Amino acid sequence: MEEAVTAGQLRERGNALFQAGDHAAALAAYTRALSLCDAGPERAVLHRNRAACYLKLEDYAKAEADASKAIEADGRDMKALFRRSQALQKLGRLDQAVSDLQRCVSLEPKNKAFQEALRALGSSMHEKMKTMSCTDSKVEQMFQILLDPEEKDTDKKQKAAQNLIVLAREEAGAEKIFQSDGVRLLTQLLDTAKADLMLAALRTLVGLCSGHRSRTMAILAELGAPRLSAVLGVEHEQVSLAACNLLHVMFDSLKEGLQKDFRGKEDAVVLDSSKDLKLLIKHLLELLALEGASAHGRDNALNLLIKVVPRKSPKETNNSMSLWVIDQGLKKILEVGSTVCGTPGSLPVTENSRMSASVLLSKLYDDLKCDAERENFHHLCEDYVRSWFEGHELAGKLRAIQTVSCLLQGPSDAGNRVLELEGIMDSVLSLCASVSEAHQLVAVEALIHAADKAKRASFITANGVSLLKEIYKHSERDSIRIRALVGLCKLGSAGGTDFSMKQFAEGSTMKLAKQCRKWLCNETIDAGTRRWAVEGLAYLTFDADVKEEFVEDKAAMQAMFHLAKSEDRSVLYAVASTLVNCTNSYDHEEPDPQMLELAKYAKQHIPEQHPKDKPDFVKRRVRKLLAAGVVSALACMVKSDNPALTNSCRELISRVFLALVEEAEDRGGVVAQGGGKALIPLSLEGTEVGQTKAAQALAKITITSNPEMAFPGERIYEVVRPLVSLLHLQRTGLENFEGLMALTNLAGISERLRQKILKEKAVPMIEGYMFEEHELIRLAATECMCNMAMSKEVQELFLAEGSDRLKLMVLYSGEEDEKLRRAASGTLAMLTALHPPICKRIPQVTVHWLEILQALLLSPSVELQHRGAVVVMNMMAAEREVAEQLMASEMLEILSVLAKDKDKPRVAQAAKDSLAQAVAYGIIKPNPGQE
Repeated sequence: MEEAVTAGQLRERGNALFQAGDHAAALAAYTRALSLCDAGPERAVLHRNRAACYLKLEDYAKAEADASKAIEADGRDMKALFRRSQALQKLGRLDQAVSDLQRCVSLEPKNKAFQEALRALGSSMHEKMKTMSCTDSKVEQMFQILLDPEEKDTDKKQKAAQNLIVLAREEAGAEKIFQSDGVRLLTQLLDTAKADLMLAALRTLVGLCSGHRSRTMAILAELGAPRLSAVLGVEHEQVSLAACNLLHVMFDSLKEGLQKDFRGKEDAVVLDSSKDLKLLIKHLLELLALEGASAHGRDNALNLLIKVVPRKSPKETNNSMSLWVIDQGLKKILEVGSTVCGTPGSLPVTENSRMSASVLLSKLYDDLKCDAERENFHHLCEDYVRSWFEGHELAGKLRAIQTVSCLLQGPSDAGNRVLELEGIMDSVLSLCASVSEAHQLVAVEALIHAADKAKRASFITANGVSLLKEIYKHSERDSIRIRALVGLCKLGSAGGTDFSMKQFAEGSTMKLAKQCRKWLCNETIDAGTRRWAVEGLAYLTFDADVKEEFVEDKAAMQAMFHLAKSEDRSVLYAVASTLVNCTNSYDHEEPDPQMLELAKYAKQHIPEQHPKDKPDFVKRRVRKLLAAGVVSALACMVKSDNPALTNSCRELISRVFLALVEEAEDRGGVVAQGGGKALIPLSLEGTEVGQTKAAQALAKITITSNPEMAFPGERIYEVVRPLVSLLHLQRTGLENFEGLMALTNLAGISERLRQKILKEKAVPMIEGYMFEEHELIRLAATECMCNMAMSKEVQELFLAEGSDRLKLMVLYSGEEDEKLRRAASGTLAMLTALHPPICKRIPQVTVHWLEILQALLLSPSVELQHRGAVVVMNMMAAEREVAEQLMASEMLEILSVLAKDKDKPRVAQAAKDSLAQAVAYGIIKPNPGQE
């Protein structure tokens, strides 16, 4: 049990940690001290100290807040005033920063640091004012050109529009446009209904709203939510997309964008944006069911709702926005999901609309926290389906069945509930035999989506298989036959990868797969229908024989990759699933032999692996996929900003990438085709498993490739966070090892990369793995620390009070494992060269230090000898007292012998330098026979 500590002790601990460079730990200590402290003056000091930590951690808003609390307690607290001025300067609020600095100078007129800071800030203010005055006339001129109906020079107008957009991206320019009646003028541009002017206005408004809540609220009040919603729903695709981007930026700013706000010192005006958020969402929901809205506008509205309504993380407790959207708009979302294309009065939709509606419904359902909330969701869905199914004759039944399909693709629990409503399943089966292609399509698709839902599978197997076979054999329409085939594929793959569980007769699966490949390659069939061929393969490729035939058919693979790059993004999951099956990149654990014996004894079913799923077959399949261009297809899939790229889909793509980089010789090709770039977003967003798989793939590439070539420019810095995530304790030993190896490579490249690794708080984790029992992980951590030791902050950590870091490194230099000795002694050589105070500390950390150094010098390994000789040389140069301790031992004799060894010139030179230093100190006399 931890002893009780006082606020004063915690403050002292925080001070020590801050001095050692561990700013995050110092912040935690000060925060804990605040929770124990009631005294006003003491709390002010802690707030001031926390402000210093936040400045170091680059969280300037919190630094300003803490410094302000210290100033409230004591208006003459110069440290707090100075820290607040630094924070305000970083936040762009220069006028307030100047005011604080002027106060510092008035309190302490002779302080040169205050005077210099005020002078520098004054010049920054001057430059800003100069820029602002210069832009005044430019803004006015640009609007004149754009709004002048007589201006016929198209190039001139385009240039003015582009300049306005660029100006709005800078805070000074954005503020100038806003203050110069810019919003009214931009509204006029929107009202021209000319696509180029509307695009210029929307893109300029994005700059004005980015990260600025008060300005966003003012712009929203001026433009009005109905106008923005109307622009989103226009036919022009680019204008609709630009409006979607603007609304997304507005949502972000209304939720959290206070970073660029120019607020008063007292921050007295608290802006409540919740009403504005609900108003925007209300109009988006109305747009979904609006007949006059374009299909692209509807898709963009769905995409926005997916991004802004559900909680980003389960850690957020408030799901009120999702509850409000379900109550106000669930039926409007279902209106899109239930649309049957080609029927009278149907809403204009794209091939992606129903999938987007399914994803939104799924995210809303997943955001619910209790049974009562879920029950309400179910009731609303059931009421909607009944409203169409009862009393609307055939057209209503089709809408009801289409709704079932939409729910089964999204929140399948809700789909299963409505599927069990009286008459629904019977209608699905009867409509499968309809003479109308449109009716048959709706019914067959519903049957397919129901086929892999556990509650209905046995019913459909009993009632649907014969019907699907009949449709497949006798229908004259390929669009119907291909869907019936997919239903059969789903039912036929119920055994998954288990070779011993086959639903169909021998050879039937292969025949179905062959037909799928044939349809996939038939370019005369529309892409929306060919997508179903990929859906079929996603199920059939559980069978290893099907996988082998598929990778031999290069035309089929390339046809699938071409579909993956098309505008119909609903194919993404099926493509990713097929590739996961072909590369065997799903999770599979080797069964425990004892459990197998027990299962046999109890006559339980035992899963069997197909002979063609063994590693050699998988490796050959991976090579064939690479040759067919799988990497460029995956990279294109990752770029998609579409709801179809769900977190589950991202995880599948990450699994495939990890399988593709398994062999070191394949990694260069994967990087060359854009795989390295594609893996970065996969490692930062999605399911935890997906992020980890992508991070591990990045680690494998970083270990065996030149990181600067694999991740050129700024991209190399984006790789650090995913690699650090592999060091977390819940990761496997292999993931820890590969993460450490990759970070070792990065840490050896530049100080900026080492700083990035430090900023991601990797050093404590690297240290932890230096104590790991597994020798390879321990070695990798020590090698990583060796490269990190080139950084000044890390060197200081080795001198921190109460730390055993240096002791561990000295002891590891005396271990039996030669590789570990090499890494540890290399770290010591670097530390003693770059940070001389460490030389004085080595004799204090362990009584065995001398014998460890002597053992290094006497090692049969030249590399270890050289590292030991460099450590001794650095220690000799650091301080006379240390040199005397070294020379009083057998070290003098060892160095004398090594200095004469002509076969090891580097070792001999270091030994000579050590002896020369001893002579310079007067500890020993020079040998007359030597130089």
